[in-house]
Amino acid sequence: MSTPYDIPEVLDRREGPYGEVVLRRHGGLLQIIANGCFLMDTSDGRSERRLVDAALAALDAADTRAGHGPRPDPRVLLGGLGVGFSLAHAAAAPRWGRITVVEREPAVIEWHRTGPLAELSTRALADPRAEIVEADLVAYVHETSDTFDALCLDIDNGPDWTVTEGNDGLYSAAGLQDCARVLTPGGVLAVWSARPSAEFEETLRNAGFQQVRTEEIPVARGVPDVVHLGIRPG
Repeated sequence: MSTPYDIPEVLDRREGPYGEVVLRRHGGLLQIIANGCFLMDTSDGRSERRLVDAALAALDAADTRAGHGPRPDPRVLLGGLGVGFSLAHAAAAPRWGRITVVEREPAVIEWHRTGPLAELSTRALADPRAEIVEADLVAYVHETSDTFDALCLDIDNGPDWTVTEGNDGLYSAAGLQDCARVLTPGGVLAVWSARPSAEFEETLRNAGFQQVRTEEIPVARGVPDVVHLGIRPG
């Protein structure tokens, strides 16, 4: 455990394609900092795990409402590798089929493959269902011909608190239409956020998503995290 008086130790600092990324150790925690903005650490992981679970539950519920049973081996796209909680949790669930992680920072991928974060993701990366794609998520959903049953996005601190200016487009009507394009009919978009956004909920509805809702995730201190959910019609 760390205390407020611990001084974080910088394990690696890189100038990546989108600015500076830093991996720090703070007491017993590993932290990722992007352009001076704290992204995440290894303290908990309940939000990242709930993101994946909420997407699968919403997918099954949507299939039930459509009059058929759960689809076999649903394919999931995880937007952002982070500290690896979402990937590890998805790989631990036998229900998922292909698990694709899109991560734009080469340093983050390397920290997982051969660096300090490997202890969290080695088993998941060895899973034959899992693959990492080094790409910018905004460009990926605009250009890929692949389709998925669920998109779990966790690349920012939320739609209203982006890490880089270029990410804004993902949460716009056009960006959400790209997300819908790569989703199968009845597929689920799940977006993690550090705080709820009524404006983003409205944008989801305007982009054509149905059954839009926000699920709270209690945290140890402060305002709950949330997952914004929407279903692609079909």
